[in-house]
Amino acid sequence: MSENIFFKRNGPYLLSQLFKDLAIYKEAKVLDINTLINASKNDLSFYDSLNYKENASKTKAIACLTTENLKNDLPKDCIPIVVKNVLFELCNILKKFYPSADNDIADPSLILAKNSRHKRVKFGNNVLIGSHANIGEGTNIGPNTIIEQSVSIGKNCIIGSNVKIKNTLIGDSVIIQDGCNIGLKGFGFIPLNNKNLKFPHIGKVIIEDNVEIASNCTIDRGSIDDTVIGKNTYLDNQVHVAHNVKIGKNCMIAGQVGIAGSTILGDNVSIGGQAGISGHLKIGNNVRIGGGSGVVKDVPDNSVIMGYPAVSLKEFIKNQRND
Repeated sequence: MSENIFFKRNGPYLLSQLFKDLAIYKEAKVLDINTLINASKNDLSFYDSLNYKENASKTKAIACLTTENLKNDLPKDCIPIVVKNVLFELCNILKKFYPSADNDIADPSLILAKNSRHKRVKFGNNVLIGSHANIGEGTNIGPNTIIEQSVSIGKNCIIGSNVKIKNTLIGDSVIIQDGCNIGLKGFGFIPLNNKNLKFPHIGKVIIEDNVEIASNCTIDRGSIDDTVIGKNTYLDNQVHVAHNVKIGKNCMIAGQVGIAGSTILGDNVSIGGQAGISGHLKIGNNVRIGGGSGVVKDVPDNSVIMGYPAVSLKEFIKNQRND
């Protein structure tokens, strides 16, 4: 995740302030929270699944929340912080660094677009713009749309009516049709007996050039990483892209597809309508996924899959004949 421009960060904190059991590390200072692969030498990271073992071995984080079984996968210069529940502890630390990321509150800086500094942009009626938002020339924004603070929209974009965009960076020549919600908080909490603990979402959405997003789509911002839609990718109506998902270039995703958190899609991926993709998966390049399929495991490059659970097209046809 690149520099956070959307949320105010508290700190820095000494590691001994965050974890009293680590008082021996009196000089260790934490500036931010980041993923294993993106963490710098002053960041705290987290590692709770063998799926990320390779990233754990390469992390530059000063310290890492992890479990007893996984701590030896970290580099020797990374301080392991062994806990019972990594996400629970991470959630509490995030709330300390980013207390405003818990809930989405209406942007108090919003003003009518006609009173903003953007002179080469066409605005419909009742468009609201937040402070420090940047909108490129030649862009057209439909009625009743809200562009919140620090959002960046490139040149020659078309943004429809009743769209809400926050915590998002958008490239050039992007089309976002009516009713989309982009950059809001994703679905994340720690289940507890008395009250669920909300997980702050401090990431953003990055939409690259020439992307088209059809009406009533929802694209959640990242939790700690970013959600990314690659160049020339098209999303049909009512697609849901969850937090931290990364979609490659030249992908085509049909209506009512849902992609769960932290899944990565390669380039040239096609997904048929009403398919569901589970979280934390890797979908390779040039993959074709049939409509109504349920994908629950990684998919290698150049695969064609279908069914629930999804299998190769050849196996799917064979199973159908045997029924």
